[in-house]
Amino acid sequence: MPVHRARRLTEAGTARGTAVSPIGTLILEASDAGLRRILLPNAASPSGVAPVGADSTEALRSADRQLGEYFAGSRRHFDLELAPVGTPFQRSVWFALADIPYAGTISYAELAARVGRPSAFRAVGQANGANPLPIVLPCHRVIASGGGLGGYSGGLDVKRQLLDLERSVFAGRAPARLAV
Repeated sequence: MPVHRARRLTEAGTARGTAVSPIGTLILEASDAGLRRILLPNAASPSGVAPVGADSTEALRSADRQLGEYFAGSRRHFDLELAPVGTPFQRSVWFALADIPYAGTISYAELAARVGRPSAFRAVGQANGANPLPIVLPCHRVIASGGGLGGYSGGLDVKRQLLDLERSVFAGRAPARLAV
């Protein structure tokens, strides 16, 4: 992703900036503790939010760089300070997402078992759907037990594109061009 200009701290020490990606413009939000949110293109308008740039916070610059590497096919794991806001249960689900292998998928039921709540697959699905850090905490890798895609806050086309990107990179092919 190209480095652009400007984004300063806004209310309560929160910084925001936009990052251009093959799936559309992402809005990144960070606090002093780390990256708090990534808003996918269909979630919010980037109007009034400046691109991530040299005078952005380190958390925003790092996220912008690592997301660019992910979309280019050269990054499979993220190394960022993360500070998502949620309940202890939600946070346990979100951080368990980071353990899903690149280009792999698991079911909502398997994710529920991984967080020690095997009968709570619906609650796990709701927590997964509320993930504030999509892509970095890869909720797109969670699918329905029958193999269907399930849902995705960015839309099923974006989920399919992210899974296809990872599968092509994992198979040693150049990342496919993603359609916006």
